[in-house]
Amino acid sequence: MGKLNFGLGRVSLLVLAAGAAVGVPGIAGAHGILGNRFFPPTITTDDPFAADELALPTVSFFRYPGGGGNAATSVIDSGFEFDKLIIPLLSIGIADDYLAQKPEGATTSTGWDNITLIGKYELYTSDRHEAIISVGLNTTLGGTGSPNVGNPSYTTFTPTLYFGKGFGDLPDALAPLQPIAITGTFGQSFQTSEADPNLFQTGIALEYSLPYLQQHVEDIGLPAPFKNMIPLVEFALQTPENRGGGPTTGTINPGVLWETPDVQFGVEALIPINNHSGHNVGAIFQMQIYIDDLMPKIFGHPIFGGN
Repeated sequence: MGKLNFGLGRVSLLVLAAGAAVGVPGIAGAHGILGNRFFPPTITTDDPFAADELALPTVSFFRYPGGGGNAATSVIDSGFEFDKLIIPLLSIGIADDYLAQKPEGATTSTGWDNITLIGKYELYTSDRHEAIISVGLNTTLGGTGSPNVGNPSYTTFTPTLYFGKGFGDLPDALAPLQPIAITGTFGQSFQTSEADPNLFQTGIALEYSLPYLQQHVEDIGLPAPFKNMIPLVEFALQTPENRGGGPTTGTINPGVLWETPDVQFGVEALIPINNHSGHNVGAIFQMQIYIDDLMPKIFGHPIFGGN
């Protein structure tokens, strides 16, 4: 969404993990699990796992600042993403979102964003260290969205490095820190035209898993629904690199994820990091459907090369 955003329009096509949480009663599956660690699908940072995924819907509300001749604009962004495991460790996917844009003093424009195609491959995993590294390529196809919401006609390629690390391998003396995990992405965008700047995109998710605490550290007797919650804070940033793109912009996003047997619900605030990012706090909501648990004969395994 090169016309208004600083990384939020596309991250609203939020990644979903089609799997289930270790230590969360009633949830089964294998997506996002390393050792005892379940890495939940986070909201504004893509997870590092190649898997069958369905994020539907993801809805964000944010007011983008004016500048450069553009009015401040309120945007409602409703997105989805679907990914399918093709061979072991390799998934491909498609994502898009429907935008409602209301510039200050003008009427609302609506339409689909440009389509994004996603490829992801897992390079390294370690159950012992609860660690994963993956690489991928996101391709946003120019001209596939509605012109009236400002979609560019050029295509954008974003090679991306993904990582995840849980701290369950810390010594017992640091047991209260073992439920902590971090996931993140580093992406470098390239345009097929010189209309907009190339961007270095950073996403970081820092979480504290209460299911992990209860099941693998110490049962402190948390009642439902708190025992199935994962508080987290995410950072979604982008830095223009050329063509007069301006300073780094983005948001800090505190929130919580709630696991159930069939879906995960998540909600976060969107807090601008500086005046160039905005002046108002937004919000984002996400529902992720565990399609591999709901339809195990169809999902949860690659099309080729194994089960």
